[in-house]
Amino acid sequence: MRTELISRPGDPARPNEDFAALALPASGQGGVVVVLDGVTGPPGDDGCLHSVHWFSARLGGALTELSVSRRDLTLPEILSSAILRTAETHASTCDLSHPRTPQATVVLARWSEAAVEYLVLSDSALLIEAPDGTVTPLLDDRLARLPRSSLATDAVADTTVRNKEGGFFTAAADPSVASRAVTGELPLSSVRALAALTDGATRWTEKFHQGDWAELFTRVRKEGAPALVEHVRALETAEAEARKGPGRGKTHDDATVVYVEL
Repeated sequence: MRTELISRPGDPARPNEDFAALALPASGQGGVVVVLDGVTGPPGDDGCLHSVHWFSARLGGALTELSVSRRDLTLPEILSSAILRTAETHASTCDLSHPRTPQATVVLARWSEAAVEYLVLSDSALLIEAPDGTVTPLLDDRLARLPRSSLATDAVADTTVRNKEGGFFTAAADPSVASRAVTGELPLSSVRALAALTDGATRWTEKFHQGDWAELFTRVRKEGAPALVEHVRALETAEAEARKGPGRGKTHDDATVVYVEL
Protein backbone atom coordinates (compact mmCIF):
# COMPACT_ATOMS: atom_id res chain seq x y z
CA MET A 1 0.00 0.00 0.00
CA ARG A 2 1.31 3.44 -0.95
CA THR A 3 0.29 6.48 1.10
CA GLU A 4 1.26 10.15 0.94
CA LEU A 5 0.23 13.10 3.09
CA ILE A 6 1.26 16.73 2.75
CA SER A 7 -0.21 19.81 4.43
CA ARG A 8 1.40 23.21 3.91
CA PRO A 9 0.25 26.56 5.33
CA GLY A 10 -0.50 29.33 2.90
CA ASP A 11 1.56 31.69 5.04
CA PRO A 12 4.40 30.25 7.17
CA ALA A 13 3.81 33.05 9.68
CA ARG A 14 0.26 31.85 10.34
CA PRO A 15 -0.94 28.49 11.73
CA ASN A 16 -2.15 25.95 9.19
CA GLU A 17 -5.93 25.72 9.58
CA ASP A 18 -6.17 22.44 7.63
CA PHE A 19 -6.17 19.07 9.38
CA ALA A 20 -5.23 15.69 7.93
CA ALA A 21 -5.02 12.20 9.39
CA LEU A 22 -4.43 8.73 8.00
CA ALA A 23 -5.04 5.61 10.10
CA LEU A 24 -3.79 2.21 8.94
CA PRO A 25 -5.25 -0.18 9.82
CA ALA A 26 -8.49 0.99 11.39
CA SER A 27 -9.66 -1.38 14.13
CA GLY A 28 -7.53 -4.14 12.67
CA GLN A 29 -8.60 -3.81 9.06
CA GLY A 30 -8.91 -1.26 6.30
CA GLY A 31 -8.12 2.37 6.96
CA VAL A 32 -9.37 5.91 7.41
CA VAL A 33 -8.60 9.28 5.82
CA VAL A 34 -9.74 12.52 7.49
CA VAL A 35 -9.21 15.93 5.87
CA LEU A 36 -10.55 19.26 7.12
CA ASP A 37 -10.15 22.79 5.83
CA GLY A 38 -10.72 25.34 8.58
CA VAL A 39 -12.76 28.32 7.38
CA THR A 40 -10.80 31.55 7.80
CA GLY A 41 -13.19 34.22 9.00
CA PRO A 42 -13.06 37.98 8.43
CA PRO A 43 -11.37 40.14 11.07
CA GLY A 44 -13.58 40.88 14.05
CA ASP A 45 -15.60 39.11 16.68
CA ASP A 46 -16.81 35.58 15.92
CA GLY A 47 -18.22 34.89 19.36
CA CYS A 48 -15.50 32.37 20.19
CA LEU A 49 -12.40 32.48 22.35
CA HIS A 50 -10.73 29.82 20.22
CA SER A 51 -8.93 29.90 16.89
CA VAL A 52 -9.93 28.15 13.69
CA HIS A 53 -6.87 25.88 13.90
CA TRP A 54 -7.89 24.92 17.46
CA PHE A 55 -11.30 23.93 16.12
CA SER A 56 -9.86 21.97 13.18
CA ALA A 57 -7.57 20.04 15.51
CA ARG A 58 -10.38 19.25 17.97
CA LEU A 59 -12.90 18.22 15.34
CA GLY A 60 -10.31 16.36 13.25
CA GLY A 61 -9.05 14.47 16.28
CA ALA A 62 -12.57 13.43 17.24
CA LEU A 63 -13.36 12.34 13.68
CA THR A 64 -10.18 10.26 13.49
CA GLU A 65 -10.76 8.53 16.82
CA LEU A 66 -14.42 7.76 16.12
CA SER A 67 -13.81 6.62 12.52
CA VAL A 68 -11.20 4.17 13.75
CA SER A 69 -12.84 2.92 16.94
CA ARG A 70 -16.55 2.97 16.06
CA ARG A 71 -16.96 0.95 12.92
CA ASP A 72 -20.52 0.29 14.03
CA LEU A 73 -21.36 3.94 13.29
CA THR A 74 -21.97 5.37 9.83
CA LEU A 75 -19.85 8.32 8.69
CA PRO A 76 -22.74 10.80 9.15
CA GLU A 77 -23.21 9.47 12.68
CA ILE A 78 -19.50 9.89 13.31
CA LEU A 79 -19.53 13.48 12.01
CA SER A 80 -22.56 14.31 14.14
CA SER A 81 -20.94 12.85 17.25
CA ALA A 82 -17.63 14.61 16.58
CA ILE A 83 -19.33 17.99 16.09
CA LEU A 84 -21.27 17.53 19.33
CA ARG A 85 -18.16 16.46 21.24
CA THR A 86 -16.24 19.50 19.96
CA ALA A 87 -19.09 21.91 20.68
CA GLU A 88 -19.34 20.66 24.24
CA THR A 89 -15.71 21.58 24.89
CA HIS A 90 -16.39 25.31 24.43
CA ALA A 91 -20.15 25.81 24.71
CA SER A 92 -19.80 27.33 28.18
CA THR A 93 -17.34 30.00 27.04
CA CYS A 94 -18.32 30.81 23.47
CA ASP A 95 -21.35 31.85 21.42
CA LEU A 96 -21.75 28.84 19.16
CA SER A 97 -24.79 30.38 17.47
CA HIS A 98 -22.61 33.06 15.84
CA PRO A 99 -22.54 32.52 12.03
CA ARG A 100 -18.74 32.69 12.11
CA THR A 101 -18.18 30.35 15.05
CA PRO A 102 -15.15 28.24 14.06
CA GLN A 103 -16.01 25.78 11.31
CA ALA A 104 -14.47 23.55 8.65
CA THR A 105 -15.08 21.58 5.49
CA VAL A 106 -14.87 17.79 5.88
CA VAL A 107 -13.75 14.79 3.83
CA LEU A 108 -13.95 11.32 5.36
CA ALA A 109 -13.08 8.04 3.67
CA ARG A 110 -13.10 4.69 5.43
CA TRP A 111 -12.49 1.30 3.89
CA SER A 112 -12.78 -2.28 5.02
CA GLU A 113 -12.09 -5.59 3.31
CA ALA A 114 -15.37 -5.16 1.42
CA ALA A 115 -16.25 -1.50 0.86
CA VAL A 116 -15.19 2.15 0.80
CA GLU A 117 -17.45 4.62 2.63
CA TYR A 118 -17.19 8.33 1.95
CA LEU A 119 -18.51 11.67 3.22
CA VAL A 120 -17.87 15.15 1.78
CA LEU A 121 -19.15 18.40 3.28
CA SER A 122 -18.47 21.71 1.53
CA ASP A 123 -15.70 22.46 -0.96
CA SER A 124 -12.89 20.03 -0.20
CA ALA A 125 -12.72 17.12 -2.66
CA LEU A 126 -12.45 13.33 -2.71
CA LEU A 127 -11.23 11.70 -5.93
CA ILE A 128 -11.67 7.98 -6.53
CA GLU A 129 -9.70 6.01 -9.13
CA ALA A 130 -11.19 2.78 -10.46
CA PRO A 131 -9.07 -0.23 -11.53
CA ASP A 132 -9.45 0.83 -15.18
CA GLY A 133 -8.01 4.29 -14.41
CA THR A 134 -11.31 6.18 -14.46
CA VAL A 135 -11.31 9.01 -11.92
CA THR A 136 -14.57 10.09 -10.27
CA PRO A 137 -14.76 13.31 -8.23
CA LEU A 138 -17.01 13.07 -5.17
CA LEU A 139 -17.94 16.66 -4.43
CA ASP A 140 -20.35 18.80 -2.45
CA ASP A 141 -20.80 21.52 -5.07
CA ARG A 142 -23.47 23.64 -3.37
CA LEU A 143 -21.06 26.53 -2.77
CA ALA A 144 -19.94 26.54 -6.41
CA ARG A 145 -23.54 26.65 -7.64
CA LEU A 146 -24.51 29.73 -5.63
CA PRO A 147 -24.91 33.07 -7.45
CA ARG A 148 -21.87 35.28 -6.94
CA SER A 149 -24.12 37.99 -5.53
CA SER A 150 -24.84 35.83 -2.48
CA LEU A 151 -21.11 35.76 -1.72
CA ALA A 152 -20.39 39.40 -2.52
CA THR A 153 -19.40 40.17 1.07
CA ASP A 154 -18.87 38.13 4.22
CA ALA A 155 -21.89 39.79 5.79
CA VAL A 156 -24.15 38.88 2.87
CA ALA A 157 -22.94 35.27 2.84
CA ASP A 158 -23.37 34.91 6.61
CA THR A 159 -26.89 36.28 6.47
CA THR A 160 -28.19 34.48 3.41
CA VAL A 161 -26.32 31.27 2.55
CA ARG A 162 -23.83 30.12 5.20
CA ASN A 163 -25.26 27.01 6.90
CA LYS A 164 -28.72 27.88 5.59
CA GLU A 165 -31.27 26.02 3.49
CA GLY A 166 -30.63 26.79 -0.17
CA GLY A 167 -27.04 27.78 0.62
CA PHE A 168 -24.06 25.69 1.69
CA PHE A 169 -23.05 23.88 4.86
CA THR A 170 -19.89 23.43 6.92
CA ALA A 171 -19.14 21.58 10.15
CA ALA A 172 -19.51 24.14 12.94
CA ALA A 173 -21.51 23.56 16.14
CA ASP A 174 -24.74 21.98 14.86
CA PRO A 175 -24.56 18.15 14.71
CA SER A 176 -27.55 17.98 12.34
CA VAL A 177 -25.37 19.34 9.52
CA ALA A 178 -24.04 15.79 9.13
CA SER A 179 -27.27 14.91 7.32
CA ARG A 180 -26.39 17.51 4.65
CA ALA A 181 -23.14 15.82 3.62
CA VAL A 182 -22.64 13.98 0.35
CA THR A 183 -22.25 10.32 1.32
CA GLY A 184 -22.08 6.89 -0.24
CA GLU A 185 -20.42 3.50 -0.36
CA LEU A 186 -18.49 1.71 -3.08
CA PRO A 187 -17.31 -1.90 -3.36
CA LEU A 188 -13.63 -2.10 -2.47
CA SER A 189 -13.04 -3.95 -5.74
CA SER A 190 -14.09 -0.80 -7.65
CA VAL A 191 -11.49 1.47 -5.98
CA ARG A 192 -7.79 1.30 -6.81
CA ALA A 193 -6.75 4.58 -5.17
CA LEU A 194 -8.17 7.74 -3.65
CA ALA A 195 -7.09 11.31 -2.95
CA ALA A 196 -8.56 13.82 -0.50
CA LEU A 197 -7.71 17.48 -1.07
CA THR A 198 -8.55 20.87 0.44
CA ASP A 199 -9.35 23.72 -1.93
CA GLY A 200 -5.84 25.11 -1.53
CA ALA A 201 -4.71 22.09 -3.58
CA THR A 202 -7.72 21.75 -5.90
CA ARG A 203 -6.95 25.27 -7.17
CA TRP A 204 -4.84 23.45 -9.79
CA THR A 205 -8.11 22.41 -11.44
CA GLU A 206 -10.78 24.74 -10.09
CA LYS A 207 -8.99 28.10 -10.24
CA PHE A 208 -6.01 27.75 -12.58
CA HIS A 209 -7.60 25.23 -14.99
CA GLN A 210 -4.38 23.27 -15.53
CA GLY A 211 -6.32 20.07 -16.14
CA ASP A 212 -9.44 18.18 -15.17
CA TRP A 213 -9.87 15.98 -12.10
CA ALA A 214 -8.41 12.93 -13.84
CA GLU A 215 -5.31 14.90 -14.86
CA LEU A 216 -4.91 16.24 -11.32
CA PHE A 217 -5.13 12.70 -9.94
CA THR A 218 -2.58 11.46 -12.46
CA ARG A 219 -0.16 14.24 -11.47
CA VAL A 220 -0.44 13.20 -7.81
CA ARG A 221 0.02 9.52 -8.63
CA LYS A 222 3.00 10.03 -10.92
CA GLU A 223 4.78 13.03 -9.35
CA GLY A 224 3.56 12.86 -5.75
CA ALA A 225 1.39 15.02 -3.55
CA PRO A 226 4.18 17.53 -2.70
CA ALA A 227 4.74 18.19 -6.41
CA LEU A 228 1.09 19.17 -6.86
CA VAL A 229 1.28 21.66 -3.98
CA GLU A 230 4.55 23.12 -5.34
CA HIS A 231 2.94 23.59 -8.75
CA VAL A 232 -0.05 25.36 -7.18
CA ARG A 233 2.30 27.65 -5.26
CA ALA A 234 4.10 28.57 -8.48
CA LEU A 235 0.82 29.35 -10.20
CA GLU A 236 -0.32 31.50 -7.26
CA THR A 237 2.96 33.44 -7.26
CA ALA A 238 2.82 34.00 -11.01
CA GLU A 239 -0.75 35.27 -10.75
CA ALA A 240 0.16 37.68 -7.94
CA GLU A 241 3.13 39.04 -9.89
CA ALA A 242 1.04 39.53 -13.02
CA ARG A 243 -1.59 41.33 -10.98
CA LYS A 244 1.08 43.74 -9.64
CA GLY A 245 -0.86 44.45 -6.48
CA PRO A 246 -3.05 42.87 -3.82
CA GLY A 247 -6.22 41.21 -5.00
CA ARG A 248 -9.30 39.89 -3.27
CA GLY A 249 -8.60 36.80 -1.24
CA LYS A 250 -5.36 35.11 -0.23
CA THR A 251 -2.45 34.69 -2.63
CA HIS A 252 -1.61 31.33 -1.04
CA ASP A 253 -4.05 29.09 0.80
CA ASP A 254 -3.40 26.21 3.17
CA ALA A 255 -3.05 23.16 0.94
CA THR A 256 -3.51 19.53 1.97
CA VAL A 257 -3.38 16.32 -0.08
CA VAL A 258 -3.75 12.74 1.17
CA TYR A 259 -3.19 10.00 -1.40
CA VAL A 260 -3.79 6.28 -0.81
CA GLU A 261 -3.40 3.29 -3.10
CA LEU A 262 -5.55 0.46 -1.74
